[in-house]
Amino acid sequence: MLDSEKLSDRKIINEIHSSSSTRLYFFKSIDRARQGYILLRLSTRIQKDILDKLSDDDVINLLNPLDPDKAADILQVLKEPRAKRITEALSEEIKEKVQFLLKFNPKAAAGLMNLNYIIFTKETKIDKILDEIIDYEQKTSKFPTILIIENNKLIGELPGSRLALYKSNEIQDRHIRKIPAIRYNSEVKRVINSFIRHPHNKIVVMDDDDSVLGIIHSSDILKLMDKHAMRDLYGFAGVDTEESALDSAITKVRFRYKWLILNLGTAFLAASVVGLFEGTISKFTLLAVYMPIVAGMGGNAGTQSLAVAVRGLVLKEVSLKTGQRLILNEMFGGAINGFINGVIVALIAIFINRSPLLGVILAVAMVTNLIVAGFFGAFVPMFMKAIGKDPASSATIFITTATDVIGFFVFLGLASLIL
Repeated sequence: MLDSEKLSDRKIINEIHSSSSTRLYFFKSIDRARQGYILLRLSTRIQKDILDKLSDDDVINLLNPLDPDKAADILQVLKEPRAKRITEALSEEIKEKVQFLLKFNPKAAAGLMNLNYIIFTKETKIDKILDEIIDYEQKTSKFPTILIIENNKLIGELPGSRLALYKSNEIQDRHIRKIPAIRYNSEVKRVINSFIRHPHNKIVVMDDDDSVLGIIHSSDILKLMDKHAMRDLYGFAGVDTEESALDSAITKVRFRYKWLILNLGTAFLAASVVGLFEGTISKFTLLAVYMPIVAGMGGNAGTQSLAVAVRGLVLKEVSLKTGQRLILNEMFGGAINGFINGVIVALIAIFINRSPLLGVILAVAMVTNLIVAGFFGAFVPMFMKAIGKDPASSATIFITTATDVIGFFVFLGLASLIL
């Protein structure tokens, strides 16, 4: 076994990611009590690779020490027949809870919840609550969330810290704290938005009949938000979310080559536009100096608009129905920024290159390209959302293609007409 005191979780995870040939040996060398927790911190791809190579007994042994919600997360990675077989072999302490959790969609609110709670009626005596909590802690080693119901309806949470202050054996209204609730089938993004807009440390997951199904803690939401942020970051760059920094070169090639080939195709499209004005460029070679500036500014402005649009879609600040306002605002903002930057680059061309006409061409091309960037930066993510795709997924490739093609066409087209 590995010395758990000498190797941190991060070092263990890095070692598992770094080599596929020794991955299984290294994982099985970890103390069995830590295997499940380490596995949960790996990417889904690595989880599948390890679980496929472990025997059913090995998987059962690493699941038994975990909380039911964590065990369910791992079982959802397995194929259904094997997941059912392993679930049936789990210890009685967690099997029933795991089976309950596996009924729900892992991509909805119920997929995030845990079962660490106890429900009492408002008439329950405090000493009875304390006895139940002590019994619960002895079984699970955890302090539960205390939920209070009245007439079979949730009315709030009784904070554990308040129990020590109770002088009466009766539950007092002033000690019950309201707790937000959400339906079990709500989208994960809605759960995240609920925490962002109304910060709280937990939220109750409710069934259609308003009965309590589970609890979602803020710590779980923070982890999920980190995953969403990384997914969006990877999406902007056209990198697969399953790729790790320590993956082998071959793995990186496998994840990236399709997007790079697509990018190569769009680059040829932009190059073909430049080729249309080969004669103009050969006569006025100075145009080649300013072409990267026009294209680069358009690409950067488009990425800015894209980031704002994706954030608006995620936080429900904008929808497909209200997207027209976002597009118009981004285009108008692009026009103003294009004018500011166009004036700057025009002055540079006038004073350094002694060419007022070149300055005018650059200014017009800059304004046009930033308007185009604003339009496509806002339109592309909403279009991808409308067709059911991730709005951040490699949208920058399409946006930079549009700004390059239109930017070059306007810049070189005006140059061929005016110079």
